[in-house]
Amino acid sequence: MTFEDRVAAVARFGLTERQARFVATVMTYSGVCVPRQFATLVGTAYGQKVSRFFDRLVARKYAAECGCLHNRAALYHLRHQALYRAIGQPESRYRRPVSAREVIPRLMRLDAVITNRDLHWLSGEDEKVAFCSLMASSCPPERLPHTSAGSRFSAATKRFPDDLPIGVTSSGRVVFVVVLSMRDGDFRGWLQRHADLLRALPGWTLRLVLGRHAAGRASDFEAAARAELTSQLSPGALGELAWYCAERKTTPDTRQRSASDKRFARAHRAFATPRYQLLYRRWLTDGDSVLELVSSTGIADALQRGTGRIESQILPFSYRHLAPLVTRPSSSKGVEEGEHASARPQPPFAPSRALDESIANR
Repeated sequence: MTFEDRVAAVARFGLTERQARFVATVMTYSGVCVPRQFATLVGTAYGQKVSRFFDRLVARKYAAECGCLHNRAALYHLRHQALYRAIGQPESRYRRPVSAREVIPRLMRLDAVITNRDLHWLSGEDEKVAFCSLMASSCPPERLPHTSAGSRFSAATKRFPDDLPIGVTSSGRVVFVVVLSMRDGDFRGWLQRHADLLRALPGWTLRLVLGRHAAGRASDFEAAARAELTSQLSPGALGELAWYCAERKTTPDTRQRSASDKRFARAHRAFATPRYQLLYRRWLTDGDSVLELVSSTGIADALQRGTGRIESQILPFSYRHLAPLVTRPSSSKGVEEGEHASARPQPPFAPSRALDESIANR
């Protein structure tokens, strides 16, 4: 279904076109929302009309209202199964109970979609795959962003697993929205998974979205992303990394091997950083193609030409007061039961400098 098909399907539940557009947007990108987001999307004042709309959603059981830390704040979870079935996503994770740590990132993601009205948004895995296969024809389908539980690309592989918004400008530039409330490893993983696609696209923007409380650190995140995508190994160090991956795969006890094999010990120390540990895990499923991240100049060249960009968007909103009410911090029941956990941007990872000179200069 196209997004307009989804809007039409939701409107059949007795909603106006503007109301249906908002509800379809929430179900597609977050599952949770706050009233001011509806007012922003439809261009109306935040008042009684907005309140009546949300009261109607709750009364019809299309949404559940969740209490927040601030006693005047209201958070709504759209979870009605018939609505999700109508937009072709009856099993959407967005209708399930929401972990409190996911609430603020989802609200930020929805704000990023709502505030970038100039973009056409790709919704769902199939649309993203179809569009990117067309725009980046030199990137084989098996090298589109994915995760795989097996040893090779298969039908079970999940493509675009991060489920983050991808927009397209009128000129065809692809805009990847990354909400920076994710953990260090999640951010690094996103960058590594998308490297092949970024090299193949004719024009792209990586838009890092932060809340206003983290505005002062935007340049740090941009620099970290740039370093992860462009830092290269010398030919000698690259060969050593490929050797290490192959040897480690067949080494059941790395500590014992390091004690008796000086070359392996040097490589094991040099590639012990999070960047190379993640590359190794991806190498196990995808093979030597993942090593292009540390050998190709494609992304660096795109950034230098301007066909690739890394930029930040600071959302001018406060979110911390929207955290669900505290009951049991370790609960897994979700916002309907009142779980609460803090969500805030983690420090950006530093550029990897762990290669030891004895390996880098081989």
